[in-house]
This record gives sequence, structure tokens and C-alpha cells, in this order.
Amino acid sequence: MTASERRKPPHVADEETSLEAFVDFQRATLERKCAGLDEEGLRTASVPPSPLTLLGLVRHLTEVERLWYRRVFAGEDVPPRYHDGAPSDRGFAFSAEDTWEEALTAWREEVAAARAAVRGRSPDEPSAGRHHRTGEPVGLRWIHLHMIEEYARHNGHADLIRERVDGATGS
Repeated sequence: MTASERRKPPHVADEETSLEAFVDFQRATLERKCAGLDEEGLRTASVPPSPLTLLGLVRHLTEVERLWYRRVFAGEDVPPRYHDGAPSDRGFAFSAEDTWEEALTAWREEVAAARAAVRGRSPDEPSAGRHHRTGEPVGLRWIHLHMIEEYARHNGHADLIRERVDGATGS
């Protein structure tokens, strides 16, 4: 699903469909917030002293997708894509050589991998991997709800950043 294909979640659906639809809606919202900007706009920080950018948000959410759906839920042994292990990093930082095209491609790859990892799985199903802090399994329902919350929070940041970059507001 791309930003132009963003669909509102159904008002009546089973739990699995509802959860996945809300995660996908939030994903598409992020992509929509970034659409149409050039590299400079995507690298523009929100408000000093914050270094938060749309490029950084997409890189961070690439890491979040990879962590929760692949490493925790599916139990895959995949290293972080951007996160260097520093508590302050979490994928937000980037260098002059990092590009929007690469970040968008990586994010889309992780979204596709996440969808594959949960396809046909029950929200009641526990993870194959463990929570990185507690060491406990995590249910798929919890992961979906956490991802909705994670994207919603960062989409709020994206709203403000986009308005700062070019004045665009709205969905």
C-alpha cells in the first residue's frame, strides 16, 4: 500500500483484520506525510534544537518494524538495519551519504517482511522471539497495538515537521 492507496480501516471487521488495517493506515499516513518532498525537505529538522526529520522518522520506523515483527514475533536473527546500539540513536540519525530513496526502499522492505511474518497468524499467538527488555514472549495483538501507538505518535511528529518544511497540513 502506498500513500495514494491509503484506506481507512473498516468500521466492522474481525479483530485480525481491524488490527492489521489500523497498522496499515498508520504506515500509509507516514508515507503520505513524506510524499512530494525533495531530499532537503526530508532532511529538514522540526524545530531547533530537535534533530527530528522525516528521513529520520522513516529510518526509525524501519528499525521498529524489523524489531517487533521480525526479531520479536517471528524470532528471526536479523541485526538492526540502522541502529548502532547507542541508547540515543534508535535509527533517527543519518549521514550525508544516506538517501531518501534508500530509506523508503528499506522501510517498504521491512513492512513487506512484517506483513509476511503475521500473515494468517492469530492475534492471540505468542512471539517466537522475546521482548528485548523483559525476555518474555509478546502476543501478536500487543505488537499490533504497540505499532499503532508508535506510528500514531510519530505521525504527529511528521505532521509538525511537514508543516514546518512547506506549510502542508492535514491527512
